[in-house]
Amino acid sequence: MSSARSQQRSVISERVAAWSDIAQLLRGGEAGTLIPVIIPRHRRRLWWMLPLWLGVFALLSGVMLSLRGAGTDGVSDLAYGALAAISYIGGVVLLLIGGLWWWRSSIVEIEQGTNGVLTRYGAVTRTLDAGRHYLWHPWSRVDFVVDVATEIPYSAPVMACPTQENVPLRSIEFFLKFRITDAVHFVRTIGAGNFDLVLSSAVQDAIRQRARLIHTERAYDLRGSDVADMQELLNRQLSRYGVRITGSNIPDVQLPAQYQQHLATREQVAKERTAYEQEWGLTRKRRIDQLGMDIERAKKVRDARIVEVKAALNRAREEVAQLLEQQETNAQRVRFEIETRGRSGLISAENEARAQRALAKAYRDNRAVLQYELARRRLEVGAELASKAPQPVVVRTDGGGDTSALSTLLAAQLLPRLTSTPQALPAVDARQLGNLVRGEDADGEE
Repeated sequence: MSSARSQQRSVISERVAAWSDIAQLLRGGEAGTLIPVIIPRHRRRLWWMLPLWLGVFALLSGVMLSLRGAGTDGVSDLAYGALAAISYIGGVVLLLIGGLWWWRSSIVEIEQGTNGVLTRYGAVTRTLDAGRHYLWHPWSRVDFVVDVATEIPYSAPVMACPTQENVPLRSIEFFLKFRITDAVHFVRTIGAGNFDLVLSSAVQDAIRQRARLIHTERAYDLRGSDVADMQELLNRQLSRYGVRITGSNIPDVQLPAQYQQHLATREQVAKERTAYEQEWGLTRKRRIDQLGMDIERAKKVRDARIVEVKAALNRAREEVAQLLEQQETNAQRVRFEIETRGRSGLISAENEARAQRALAKAYRDNRAVLQYELARRRLEVGAELASKAPQPVVVRTDGGGDTSALSTLLAAQLLPRLTSTPQALPAVDARQLGNLVRGEDADGEE
């Protein structure tokens, strides 16, 4: 179902229509009216029972005529038989006509996307899905056909909504889409006409509450604003009727003439400000581009100077490296000269030391030989002098020695012998001499 959005409030209602007009009314409405519920014009009359009863009466009449003709003879029997045959044929034909009429009137076709509310004796029994159904019970009928698949658009402009400053806005247009989720609950609880009043009241209340929260000069901010809280509030209020809001927004807001002029002035100022900002942005961009070009030029000059400095630095490094190489060469040459002079001095010093050592050794050897010869000569001279010198004989007669007469006699005998020998004799201890005498005495005794 679709409807053109305008400043007029949408109207939801239900219509009584024939089965052939249901699809057109559900999809297009009628003169700007939204029709989500159709009451089908009932076509299931009981006239189909008349041929059935007539057929049964004709069959019973044929039976009676057959029984009556069985008790007669001749022409009466033929007449009753013919009438009975006609009654049978007529009864069968009437039964066929009544059965076909009953079959045809029991067919119900539900449109795609809709549900049919089936009642029996006025009580709701169940819902019929889309497709063909057969209602064989004579008192079963489809009282309502409800659109449950289409999201129905609903426009509700609210007039004279006061803002936070208590300034009434000319209108706030609220647009929503809803879908019937429970056909039986909807038609039995509220119905299409009452739902229009309830939905309009709920929308106006929600819009007025929202308008009370904003300032007048910011009323245009309601256009396209987030209305999820309003949608949730409406869903809580309308869920008891088997309806669910699937989408909502505020497409348009109209202010009073005074505020429109004020806002027009503000918009003009805003436009001029935007134009100035754009002009300033262009100027700023041009200046930024010029500065960028200058910066790039300065960067190029800086890079060129950096290249020159690097080249000069490389040249200086090369010169320094050359000077360092020359200095190192000179230093190495001087070091080699010093080392050569040092080695030659060291070699000469070593040679001189060797010569001095050899000379010292030779001098030392000659001196030792001379000292040896001198000592030997001294010894020879001493020996010769000693051999010619008198030899004293010392007789030790200190305390503890033997001073007997025998010892004295023996010493007197030995002294001439000792003095006759040219060699010097050692000193003779009186004790040893006494011992020697005593020994000799002992030998003589033996």
